[in-house]
Amino acid sequence: MCKKWYVYIARARTGRLYTGITTDPGKRIRVHNSGRGSKFAINQGPFELVYVSDEFINKARARKREIQIKKWSRIKKINLVNGIWI
Repeated sequence: MCKKWYVYIARARTGRLYTGITTDPGKRIRVHNSGRGSKFAINQGPFELVYVSDEFINKARARKREIQIKKWSRIKKINLVNGIWI
């Protein structure tokens, strides 16, 4: 059985947005909020999960989408979170 991958966006207590990939978005946020993980997560948390993508069939496709989203402006990311597309 293949793992399903997701791109997620989390909002930090500081208001910053963090984009990542995971097979379990809820678990990943709990890890961020426990103080483990990246330096960004430790310094910016706690986090609120604000967006989860549709599933991807493999990590490579999820990573490609993650990289695309990370290049976006903050406004474009917020529009994605809010489901607003012009």
